[in-house]
Amino acid sequence: MNDFSSGFHPPAVPGHETKLSAEENQPAARCEWDFSLATVVSSTANATVSDTLGVIEFDPSNTSLATGGIARKIRIYTLNSLLRPQEETVHFQGEHQSIAFLDHTNACDNCIFTPAKLSSLRWKPGTGGRILGSGDYDGVVMEYDIETKVPIFERDEHGGRRVWSVDYSHSDPFLGASGSDDGTMQMWDPRCGEGGGSVAKVQPTKSRSSVCCVEFNPFGDALIAAGCADQKAYAYDVRKMVEPVHIFDGHTKTITYVRFLNAQTLVSAGTDGCLKLWNIVDSHLLRTYKGHVNSRSFVGLSVWRHGGLLGCGSENNQVFVYDTRWGDPIWVHGFEPMGRDSSDHHHAFVSSVCWRQVNEDQCTLVAGGSNGVLHVFVGKRKSDSE
Repeated sequence: MNDFSSGFHPPAVPGHETKLSAEENQPAARCEWDFSLATVVSSTANATVSDTLGVIEFDPSNTSLATGGIARKIRIYTLNSLLRPQEETVHFQGEHQSIAFLDHTNACDNCIFTPAKLSSLRWKPGTGGRILGSGDYDGVVMEYDIETKVPIFERDEHGGRRVWSVDYSHSDPFLGASGSDDGTMQMWDPRCGEGGGSVAKVQPTKSRSSVCCVEFNPFGDALIAAGCADQKAYAYDVRKMVEPVHIFDGHTKTITYVRFLNAQTLVSAGTDGCLKLWNIVDSHLLRTYKGHVNSRSFVGLSVWRHGGLLGCGSENNQVFVYDTRWGDPIWVHGFEPMGRDSSDHHHAFVSSVCWRQVNEDQCTLVAGGSNGVLHVFVGKRKSDSE
């Protein structure tokens, strides 16, 4: 078994120095939100293996969330179970908000043990939040039935090389995609032959640089994006997977995440310590976001489309929130040492984040750490008078 320090870092291309491009002058960032820490979920039991939380995903109804990582288990939580303690707490004006401290064992509503370490999770659209797809360190893509806790689909087309990312098409939920250390992005369909045949396979780079992230465009366009260790992101037309229709070139190190913000823009994250906002139509760089620390690890990236906010982790054990209008962060919160992992606090970092996708003027951001601790943040839009 590879330990955490050698196993949960994205591949890099040697010999490339980091050079950050100059940005145009921007107005100072301002925060229009009141964020607070609502709940902390940790483990009070001693563990012999790392419990790094590498991925957090809200289900399509935004009422439950799943986490996965090094500990070879999928935990399912209902949001009500994480936030209800706050609702039952009496708050006094002028005093700090109370924080609920929970244990994973009691807070978790469902737990599924997996055969390998997990790098990616995605809920399958159109299944009512019952089917959850995963990609693992053994190069296998699996789908789990949450109710029965058993795998119902498995494919191993990446030659045993680590699968970093999986996603599903929103226009055709049977169509899935995976990106791997073997340098390929593959699209597959369980309806095509035994084991779910591959319907397309691309190798974005001649050098077979690792494909670290994949995401279908959820806004109806027939695009799928992939971020690679060659410092570029690529977008392909799923109807003709031959050459990329867009190439996003601006990062100076490995691209770890790509997320569609809306039908016109895409956000990427890299181990050059930057997030970048791109115009999809002409591949033009619109803005760079800097402040968090990221030089070697996956630290998470999530976009809240309704609020225009970006969330990411940091290798200095903080969670960062950016407003897409400004390049500087609007809110930063540090994880505090606690529980059995407090002695390793200085080596911990925020390794995963996920926004709840709701269309209202309040928000929920969940962040997980390399020490297995889960933080739930809530935010409310400030009134005009504030």
